[in-house]
Amino acid sequence: MRAAVLHEIGQDKLEVLDDIEAVGFGPGKVRIRVRATGLCHSDVSAMNGVLPQPAPFVPGHEGAGEVIDVGDGVTGVATGDRVVICWLPACGACPACKRGQTELCLAGFMNAGTPNFKRPGGDVFGFAGTGTFTEEVVVGAGCAVPIPDDVPFEIAALIGCGVTTGLGAAINTAKVEAGSSVAVIGCGGVGISAIQGARLRGASQIIAVDPVASRREAALAFGATEAVAPDALNDAKQRVTAGEGFDYVFEVVGKSATARTAYETTRRGGTLCIVGAGAMDDFLQLNMFELFFDEKRILPSMYGGGDVVRSYERAISLWRSGRIDLEGLITHRVKLAGINDALDQMRSGEALRTCIEI
Repeated sequence: MRAAVLHEIGQDKLEVLDDIEAVGFGPGKVRIRVRATGLCHSDVSAMNGVLPQPAPFVPGHEGAGEVIDVGDGVTGVATGDRVVICWLPACGACPACKRGQTELCLAGFMNAGTPNFKRPGGDVFGFAGTGTFTEEVVVGAGCAVPIPDDVPFEIAALIGCGVTTGLGAAINTAKVEAGSSVAVIGCGGVGISAIQGARLRGASQIIAVDPVASRREAALAFGATEAVAPDALNDAKQRVTAGEGFDYVFEVVGKSATARTAYETTRRGGTLCIVGAGAMDDFLQLNMFELFFDEKRILPSMYGGGDVVRSYERAISLWRSGRIDLEGLITHRVKLAGINDALDQMRSGEALRTCIEI
């Protein structure tokens, strides 16, 4: 089958190959025909080494498709089921799961070191234990979450990571209060979802911050009350909050520089929510006096900070009722609705260049 492969960390191009085979099928596993996938900045971060990932590997972790085979012992899904691929499944038995913090379960990460594919030249890994830039993938049964028949595959792919992460940051982690002021730094797909989450929670002022004009324009369409470039953030802080700072600030970039800016933009006693995934050698510097004196809450948000399956169900309900816009987000995120078309675009390099630019 065909798949897009990164041969070495640091390369900026994927090679579309047709000699890839999905491996590992057996008890407790399912084989999925990928029908929709998405480009995410985390994929690019893995490609350039910001996020740890062995190579060669097939990028992609936002995907949806149909189950084409199930191994012995699999009871939650059956052949023919439509599913969203969950890159961080909960085992249900570890201390984090027993505490109800299933987003902190490490079981999925344990599988990330096992190759998902092979080709004549050797083993090939799948990003985050999945690898959705391919026609078929074999994953653990917990990674295949059934979706209703009325949910298009491209919508389900969005819910698989970006929407869940952004909505959850605002709803589960920060618990944005009605009438509050919010700033979102970084308005890609996750940032836009955080904006929609803040709007759902009743924030009265939502300032979108991004250096790209088209993304600022998109943020306004998704619920931001104002959109500014990074160099205008301080002016917005003065104008909107009289210089005090925002009640909630979401950092959705994953860099210490923007996290520091987000901290300084948060009011005393306010909440800084770290959503962006950054590098292990990029350190955020805070002094002990400001930590004590400002009493700002710093809340990291991992995969939306809540039960993933429940978050999927919530996102579907909100989409059905028209409370969140996911069709518009497909265009904003440069989603690739058909896997064969996606692989053709990757072969030309156009899709990957677009992803890197955003």
